[in-house]
Amino acid sequence: MTGLYSLTEEASEVIASEAAEETTGEVIGSIQESVEETSGLIGDALGYVQRALPTVIIALVIFIVGILISKLIAKLVGKAVTKSNVNGAAKSFLVSLIKIILYIAVIIMALSVLKVPMSSIITILGAAGLAISLALQNCLSNLSGGFIILFTKPFTAGDIIELDESVGTVRDIGIFYTKIITFDNKTVFIPNGKVTEAKIVNYTETPTRRIDLSFDISYSADFGKAREVILGIIAQEKLILKTPEPIVRMSSHNNSSVSIDVLVWVNNADYLTERYNMTEAVKAAFDDSGIEIPFPQLDIHVKDKI
Repeated sequence: MTGLYSLTEEASEVIASEAAEETTGEVIGSIQESVEETSGLIGDALGYVQRALPTVIIALVIFIVGILISKLIAKLVGKAVTKSNVNGAAKSFLVSLIKIILYIAVIIMALSVLKVPMSSIITILGAAGLAISLALQNCLSNLSGGFIILFTKPFTAGDIIELDESVGTVRDIGIFYTKIITFDNKTVFIPNGKVTEAKIVNYTETPTRRIDLSFDISYSADFGKAREVILGIIAQEKLILKTPEPIVRMSSHNNSSVSIDVLVWVNNADYLTERYNMTEAVKAAFDDSGIEIPFPQLDIHVKDKI
């Protein structure tokens, strides 16, 4: 019995050993198949990259060179516009627009080298253009507004304008926005679409500007003397132009005063300076001449009861 049990145990060990060897062989075979399969995929990928690499390099070179050439062309256009009669604001707008168009052309060229079908590119651009036009209607309105400002020229860079409750100097007309620097040094960006619809007051389109002032004197003051005092101040002010001739006339009879309108002309650059000069000089001259400048008064009369 002991011998039989020993033989059975040996047989079991042999069978187990054979099964283990068979399992190990299967695992090794599976690993070899996976390695071969992975090697095949890597080889295919490397082969594809090797075949496509020259095309990708060419497309990349075209893209880089195209961008550099686009910047050079935009720079040359900017210099050409500077030498022409186009104002600085229009120059900025044109250069930006040309640069964008050239960049789009470079991208299309690079994609065509990569053998992306042009019909697909056109279809994608068309779909993208439709989606963008629907989503960015305000931007397109601002873009068209930029063209309108460029060709109608209601103002140019450096002009002092009043627009959308903002008064300042036009610094730049961009593709989408017009930039204004206010007198207190704030930068205001106004959409071009809004600019074309708004009321625009251009203070510097003409070289000269009129200062409109009004001074009040009391009814007891001598109007003729007040007028002579004001005319004397005007004659001494060097910034005031002789033509058109200054106007000093009585304009209205108020409740407790007489108003005198003073209209004088100056160059645009001297407007604020001369306005302050006249206001200060008239007050000082009226004080020296004894001409009363009235202020609101209320007289109360009390009646005694009988």
